[in-house]
Amino acid sequence: MNSINLFQSAKIRSIWNEEEQQWYFSVVDIVGALTDSVNPTDYLKKYAKEIPSLGLTYGQIVPR
Repeated sequence: MNSINLFQSAKIRSIWNEEEQQWYFSVVDIVGALTDSVNPTDYLKKYAKEIPSLGLTYGQIVPR
């Protein structure tokens, strides 16, 4: 497995972990695709501040 396409027009960075047999996706890219936000990173930061009980933490997948 080396590719998956969830959003046809948006680029979502992802990586397949062969050892764990699961996909990892860039949350920032997904938020950008779902919200059409100009700056999805800021969108996530504001969201995390508004709802701290969710314990929102995220990382970045570096493109290959």
